[in-house]
This record gives sequence, structure tokens and C-alpha cells, in this order.
Amino acid sequence: MIKQLFKLRVFTFCQEANFGFKKVKLEEKQEHVNQVFHNVANNYDLMNDLMSVGLHRCWKNSFVEELGYLKNGDSQIRVLDVAGGTGDIAFRILEKHKGNNLFNGNLKITVLDINQSMLDVGQKRANELGYQNQIDFVCANAEELPFEANTFDAYTIAFGIRNVPRIPKAIGEAHRVLKQGGKFQCLEFSKVQNPVLSFFNQFYQFNFIPTMGQFVANDRNSYQYLVESIEKFHSQQDLLKIVEEAGFRYAGFKNYMDGVVAVHFGFKL
Repeated sequence: MIKQLFKLRVFTFCQEANFGFKKVKLEEKQEHVNQVFHNVANNYDLMNDLMSVGLHRCWKNSFVEELGYLKNGDSQIRVLDVAGGTGDIAFRILEKHKGNNLFNGNLKITVLDINQSMLDVGQKRANELGYQNQIDFVCANAEELPFEANTFDAYTIAFGIRNVPRIPKAIGEAHRVLKQGGKFQCLEFSKVQNPVLSFFNQFYQFNFIPTMGQFVANDRNSYQYLVESIEKFHSQQDLLKIVEEAGFRYAGFKNYMDGVVAVHFGFKL
């Protein structure tokens, strides 16, 4: 028994994770990722516009449309937006539901992020937009959500899952905190299907994005990591398998722009 525990501890200690193209100890990846997003927080929205030529706004709008209108009778609707520190997805969900009874106290969004710098940006924007009563901001880890089981009606995560060290664990946590019938929805960079488009997409990412990071944010390394993390991330089918293994049913994915990004989804039944 002692020998088995020792082997387990050694195995855990020796596990590695991808940090861009580098290999780091699994338990150290989160610290590295935290530093990246601390560095980019103040220029995050500007750099997203420059890196995607504004397309990230269209992708996020479509992502929220895929979520649909959230209804739960007269009960309060609760949405958990993970890795959503700056509030981009939360604000879009609120805007979509603005004008109906859900907005008047029945729709509550919890924005969770492990990086306080990102949350500070989101909190400031929420106050400026007048959404401070509709959104809670929580600093916590996606792998260990500080919520009871069966709490939320929907779980969203946009451009965040690839930065999580233990992706199956995070998606398992999503399943745990969702109510029966709740929807999981993830937006992330993925694998372009057309070889020609894939070549030009990679050429753009590796030759232009780190350079823009250097000139606009004086931070080449953080943006170099971001493009490397995209390259190392799961394919659509591999991520779908993780979603299904977490217990989600009727799971699937939808490509945008031939797979530049993809939306994965599933339901807790």
C-alpha cells in the first residue's frame, strides 16, 4: 500500500504539461499562465481586436446566440462564465436578454477567473455599464469550482479552456455544478480543416501576433505563448471526446471559419 502511494506521488510529481511549446511541471503551469494574463490584462481587448482583425467580436456574438434565450419559469436563471474575467461573454448575455423579464433580477451571471487582474478589468467595465447588480466576480480555479453541485443553468467558457492545466478535470467540474438539463458551451481556437487556409492562419499567427504584442503591449513573450498554446491545443474531435467522457450528452461542435475557432457543447441529463 505504501509502495503504491509512493508510486502515485512520484507519477503526479513527474507529470508535465504544455506551456506553449515548452514542457513544464503540471503543477507549475497555472502559475505561468497566471503571469501571462496578468501581463496582458490592461491591453487584452485591444490586442484581441488587432490579433483577430475584430473577428473575435463576431465569434463571441455567435457563441452567445448559440446559447439561446435562457428560461426557467419564474425561477432565477444562473449562468457561470469561466475564464471570463473581462466580462465580454457576460455582457453579451445580458445584452441579449435585456428588455425582457429575465433582465430584471431573474438572470444572474457569475464571472469566474483565476486571475484577479482580469477580474479587475471586468469589474470596472461592469460598473461603467451599470451591470454591477447582475454580475458577481469570483477569483477561483476552474478545476476546483467553489460552488455546490446542481447550481447553474448554463456554463460558458470562451478562449480559456486551452489555458487550463487539467482540462478533463475542469470539464468534469462544469458537469458537477450544472443543473439537470443545463448546457455546457465552450468557444476555443481549433484546427483549421482546409490545408491552404491552415497554412496562412499559422503564418499569420506566428509572424504577426507576437510582433504586435511587442509594439502595442511591449510584451512579445506573452503573445508568443498564446499562439503556441493554440497550436498545441486539442483537435475538435479530441475535445469532443473529453466533453463526452465528462458525462455530457447530445454533445457536439460547430466550426467557425472552417475551424479557426469551434464551439463545443453538451447537456447534463
